[in-house]
Amino acid sequence: MKTNARNVIVLGGTGFLGRRLVSRLAERGCRVSVGTRFPGAAARSRRWGGGVNLVRTNLKNRSALARVLAGCSAVVNCIGYYAETRGESFQDVHSEAARRIARLVRENGDQRLIHISGIGASLSSPSAYVRARAEGEAAVRTACPGAVVLRPSVMFSRNGAFFGDLQKIAARLPVIPLFGMGRTRLQPVWVEDVAEAVCRILDGGRVGRKVIELGGPDIFTYREILQRLIVRSGRRRLLLPLPFALWRIAAALLSPLPQPPVTQAQIALMQRDNIAGATAAGFADLGMEPQSAIAMGLV
Repeated sequence: MKTNARNVIVLGGTGFLGRRLVSRLAERGCRVSVGTRFPGAAARSRRWGGGVNLVRTNLKNRSALARVLAGCSAVVNCIGYYAETRGESFQDVHSEAARRIARLVRENGDQRLIHISGIGASLSSPSAYVRARAEGEAAVRTACPGAVVLRPSVMFSRNGAFFGDLQKIAARLPVIPLFGMGRTRLQPVWVEDVAEAVCRILDGGRVGRKVIELGGPDIFTYREILQRLIVRSGRRRLLLPLPFALWRIAAALLSPLPQPPVTQAQIALMQRDNIAGATAAGFADLGMEPQSAIAMGLV
């Protein structure tokens, strides 16, 4: 299947979802630009293959961003941060940059925009991260009414992300802390399925609504996931409930680290169920049946 968007730029194309999307688009014969702040480092970190061009992006510089987007038939915004820095806040990345990108796409007239957000985005959330994601969605829909917003649940991969990371914890720690009582429900989705969903929209797939929620076929509580992984490890482990207030204190203490093991954004996401709405558009609207983590032998 060939995508109708022949020249695509993926902003955040070096990230967890972005690099998989770039590979799929290149396999479909697209010319793909990977928007990144550090193209030199990205070029050294992996082989990108033919048809892929690394371009420097500056989300705060409107004119520079306009030059990068010019000439593309489609823009996919995969940019996502879980931790703020001194130079960039959640508001900067998830709200203001999203608005700037959407306005440029609208001004270009013949471009398509797919904006990656996440299930649970809410303007009323006490979390700055969750609010910024929701503000970004609203800004995109206002500035570029034709844009499609994708909200994936927590994404996993075959080679470790999410389930593999939790499996390592189950293998190493005799006592495993839970977020609260571990009752938060999750609907993990295979990252390759999310990348394929983006491609299908660019292929011309029509959906009745402009917001699509993507969750896998399996729904677990956080406790259930850990229990299944503990059984797989063949070890005995104690699950220890910890109040979210303690998690927030821990995240604050760990925040100066270059890559903190837990962030305030992740804690906020674990305080609410992360599952697709019963009436939301989803994989079925794209003619897809998502892969099961259980069937894949990951949990």
